[in-house]
Amino acid sequence: MVNIEEQPTEEPGISSIHTEPIKTVKVNNCSITLLGTAHVSKASADKVQELIATGNYDAVAVELCPSRHKAIVNPDAMAKMDLFQVIKKGQASMVAASLALGAFQQRMAEQFGIEPGAEMRVAIKDAQDAKLPVLLIDREIGTTMKRIYHNVPWWKRMNLFAGLIGSVISKEKFSADEIEKLKEGDVLESSFSQFAENEKDLFHPLISERDEYMSARLLKESKENNYQHILAVIGAGHLNGMAQQLETQSITHPDERIAQLDTIPPSSQWLKYIPWLIVALILTGFVIGFMRSPELGTAMVVSWIVINGGLSALGAAIAFAHPLSILTAFLAAPLTSLNPTIGAGMVVAAVETYLRKPKVGDFNRLRTDTTTLKGWWSNRVTRILLIFILSTLGSAIGTYVAGFRIFEQLSSS
Repeated sequence: MVNIEEQPTEEPGISSIHTEPIKTVKVNNCSITLLGTAHVSKASADKVQELIATGNYDAVAVELCPSRHKAIVNPDAMAKMDLFQVIKKGQASMVAASLALGAFQQRMAEQFGIEPGAEMRVAIKDAQDAKLPVLLIDREIGTTMKRIYHNVPWWKRMNLFAGLIGSVISKEKFSADEIEKLKEGDVLESSFSQFAENEKDLFHPLISERDEYMSARLLKESKENNYQHILAVIGAGHLNGMAQQLETQSITHPDERIAQLDTIPPSSQWLKYIPWLIVALILTGFVIGFMRSPELGTAMVVSWIVINGGLSALGAAIAFAHPLSILTAFLAAPLTSLNPTIGAGMVVAAVETYLRKPKVGDFNRLRTDTTTLKGWWSNRVTRILLIFILSTLGSAIGTYVAGFRIFEQLSSS
């Protein structure tokens, strides 16, 4: 049996706070109270505290994934990050995007005078004090970001990343309309919607999928642990969607649906072959050039080295890399571009990490340094990420420019 009912603005033993919407959904033997919160509202944190204090709940669920929960309960965890492993595993761009999101939320904190997600912190602390289990029901932020990336057309992905960086370094205050949106929505949605070219590209993986994911997690937890009454602290933007999911019983197999929503969509098969096709064309060009004359072949190789290595080195220089790292970019890019399994950025970032190993202070200042353009370049952690991204981008551009130059030389000979 499923029943959904709107809670009155005042519950027994609780002072009336009109701005926080509440809905209770009864699923089989469990009542799930969905508290819609505003991530920039002190009233939301107060409401969470008052609800838990009633003693009416045997579990508290929060709109957090393990990574975001870890960042809250162990803010120093970032200082233990192994940058080389992050780069080696191809996670540098994802970490940079996460830092940019964090910086955007820091801007909110500075303007509103309250830490975004304060109600989540209160929920965790008060639940632990009351000896109640804390349920992390949100999907991993990395998975959500990857699904957003796959949902956005490929030609918009660079704009998405550039917009994210642009929103971080912007000094503009939030407008009245933006503030209302922040109060009504989800903190991740608010962050992305500031710069998204088309919010429809983001809505499905960012909101509707997470509505379904969190609903499935609540159903799974209530069934496996026989909870009688769960308080779920979620962003107001998820309230109606989750209530509908639970009311309509559309999720019949929670475990299966969670697994499906945790899956990263595979890249198109043809995209995997493009780098190898480019390498084949470049090498074929070299062979033809040397067959025509040693001078032509040599000129083509020189063009390849100068253009590919030069643009990768330029990217490293723009990121203020160490001179030896810039030289590494120049030497490595022409070689790594002929082997798609190794990126120039990985080699250059590894050298930079060795030459200028980040200090504990760099990790500790990430939160504030990432809110300014100067901070991204002066902090050793973010500078290494920039070096990886920009040297990789320079090498990628250089591959195409040098490729066209090589075939120009062939056609004019």
